[in-house]
Amino acid sequence: MSTVQIAIDGPAGAGKSTIAKLVAERFGYTYIDTGAMYRAITLKAMRLNVDLNDEDAFDFLDQTTFDYKDGVLFMDNRPVDNEIRSREVSNNVSVVSSHREVRRKLVQRQREMAQDRNLVMDGRDIGYHVLPDADYKFFLTADVATRAKRRFLENAKYGIHIPLEDLEAEIIRRDEFDTNREESPLRPAEDAIIIDTSDMDIPDVVKTIEAKVREEDKHEL
Repeated sequence: MSTVQIAIDGPAGAGKSTIAKLVAERFGYTYIDTGAMYRAITLKAMRLNVDLNDEDAFDFLDQTTFDYKDGVLFMDNRPVDNEIRSREVSNNVSVVSSHREVRRKLVQRQREMAQDRNLVMDGRDIGYHVLPDADYKFFLTADVATRAKRRFLENAKYGIHIPLEDLEAEIIRRDEFDTNREESPLRPAEDAIIIDTSDMDIPDVVKTIEAKVREEDKHEL
């Protein structure tokens, strides 16, 4: 029986991680948050005191392990979901994720993790780069104010409190960086379904994606 791959992309704060995780739960699939992997590498680089702007300083990635257990990211056999949500990591992850070799190595890991699995994978370049042959592709977006509010509420779950106006500024800065970076910029795949979630709550977005997948019913879900 063939496996099913669902790719969900979108900018920071679009709700894609929360939504992708819920979609995975609805279908009983593995959930892989690629953005969390870039955050984890950023965290490790900061702990190692390497120059985040020096691509050659990331050779430690070859000795770094990743795994997902019940939707939680483990790096080097330790859960890091809470630690990677810090403001310092958020402010530096775009720089780290723009490095060609960092992306090449993590994309390779992500493709290996996707083999022989039914999965939902979210990120910024999944549909057109990491999993170009994914069965279903979605690109979630929303206005800046909505995304900042969502990120504010998400941070609160991890005990992180950043003023809303600061989050808006960070999101605008990150949009600019991610959209214009040379290596795998943020953009929807040509065959992706674009969903503006500005006026939708999370359950409605999940239902919309689930309905579309079941409507096409490529694998008799």
